[in-house]
Amino acid sequence: MSAANRALAIIDPTVTEQPALERARWFARKTGAALELFICEYDQYLAGERFFDSASLTRARKSLMSSHERRLNKLAEDICEDGIDVSVDAQWDHPLHDGIVRKVLRSKPDMVFKDTHYHTAIKRSLFSNTDWNLIRNCPTPLWLVKPAEIGEQISIIAAVDPVHERDKPAELDHRILAVAKRLRDQLHGRLSVLHAFDPSPAYAVSADSMAFPISAPMNEMMEALKNKHKQAVAELMQGQGVAAEDIHVVEGDTRELLIALAEQVDANLVIMGAVSRGILRRLVLGSTAERVLDHVPCDLLIVKPSDFETDVDA
Repeated sequence: MSAANRALAIIDPTVTEQPALERARWFARKTGAALELFICEYDQYLAGERFFDSASLTRARKSLMSSHERRLNKLAEDICEDGIDVSVDAQWDHPLHDGIVRKVLRSKPDMVFKDTHYHTAIKRSLFSNTDWNLIRNCPTPLWLVKPAEIGEQISIIAAVDPVHERDKPAELDHRILAVAKRLRDQLHGRLSVLHAFDPSPAYAVSADSMAFPISAPMNEMMEALKNKHKQAVAELMQGQGVAAEDIHVVEGDTRELLIALAEQVDANLVIMGAVSRGILRRLVLGSTAERVLDHVPCDLLIVKPSDFETDVDA
């Protein structure tokens, strides 16, 4: 992937704190990317849906959108002091997640920043319906921001699956690594790569293709599976410029191991791939992301395959 030249920050007009804006501003300052601030608004009581539309409702909608534009311009003035090229936009659209995707399709940013919420008491993120729908349908890399600071050096984890036991396109691993390395270099950070595998389903999937009878000792079976995964990761990482000590091929539950590694390396960002499957695209998130997004204690960046097509009309 080329360097990110344009970033889009989703502004929540209902709150004061804007973690996504702060992360996008930090990103633009570090990388030189242009930044656009976007508010997507809709109010059913001003839409004229329950009652007849009227001139007064039109004026109310116009007043509300003008208020958002003033707020965005004020934020932009402050950001300009950092020497960042910044623009603003406010649109009346719904549902929110589709309105954001339509904005992405029009503006074609290289990165989208949106905040999500993290409840430290129960160590669980509170992903909204909007977040999940953006994960499914946003065609551009989606950086979901949790309210935590990033120090001088960002720590990044790229989660890959070169054995493709979850039906993930092979090309997606390369896209994940390309994004991860670009961010590592642009942000002067450190990159760790994780491939976690559960031997139970791997054994079930791989048994028929084994080169020895099914009655072979279980330890030999497991050793063959481990070697299969290690070899796949070694081939994927060849020439990628990641130190051997930063490549982790581990056996066990993906969610638990990803969380453990995030804590071990004090991760600020986990990069994962997400794909959708068949006609149930809007209902099923086809990726390990579905199992870990609510639990990792840091930001998440969701990457889609190059041939991904959103369900949302521009």
